[in-house]
Amino acid sequence: MPRKIALALAALPTLALVGTASAHHSFAMFDPAKVVTLQGRVKEFRWVNPHVSLFVDVAGPAGQAGVWAVELTSPGNLTRLGWSRQSLKAGDRVAVEVNPLRDGQHGGGFRKATLLDNGQVLQANLINIEKAAAGTH
Repeated sequence: MPRKIALALAALPTLALVGTASAHHSFAMFDPAKVVTLQGRVKEFRWVNPHVSLFVDVAGPAGQAGVWAVELTSPGNLTRLGWSRQSLKAGDRVAVEVNPLRDGQHGGGFRKATLLDNGQVLQANLINIEKAAAGTH
């Protein structure tokens, strides 16, 4: 009996990590049925793990104005799609499509961005990531 208890106690940290990892990768906070296009200037572009973050200062209509936090995929996935930490810079004028947060806060899950000064479109969808990983760009 003491051996079974010791094994159960030894497994607890592993089980706790599995629950944390599973919860971390949920995108349930974003509403996939809605798409919002934000127009503004990049305030900050954070190239960090586990998810790259984009902060856009939106001077749009009531309800959209303010700084929006946009969550992207990992730097590794973005690199495979041709992105770099210089893909977006503070001050860039952008139009960013997001799936907004369900709670109405200023945030969302990234869909695509268009650099308004040159028309360049940046995407990071799962289909493109899978093609890049398979080498079938």
